Amino acid sequence: MSALQSLPVSLQTVLLLIASNVFMTFAWYGHLKNLATSPWYTAALVSWGIALFEYLLQVPANRIGFTQFNVGQLKIMQEVITLAVFVPFAVFYMGQPLKWDYLWAGLCLVGAVYFIFRSA
Repeated sequence: MSALQSLPVSLQTVLLLIASNVFMTFAWYGHLKNLATSPWYTAALVSWGIALFEYLLQVPANRIGFTQFNVGQLKIMQEVITLAVFVPFAVFYMGQPLKWDYLWAGLCLVGAVYFIFRSA
């Protein structure tokens, strides 16, 4: 953890949020592939276990980030990272086609980033 602490706050926040989003994405959607034939409650319990690791990264990320960013900026940062993690997951892991809609959604998030950070 000391290596992480030597990085700028913004980079610490982004790296922890990326890692937490990988866990979150698998918790939310991985069961659709891996546990498709299992009862829903099994998938829910497995997802809950994965989500614990997500929270172990996300909570420190937001606490560290809140020293430099406001809560709105943290939220928009989270949404951008979520899409950046989700698209490769959907395409490469879940085998979904790459669609233009991902680009349009990303462009909308660029607008959100502009508006939330413009007065920073």
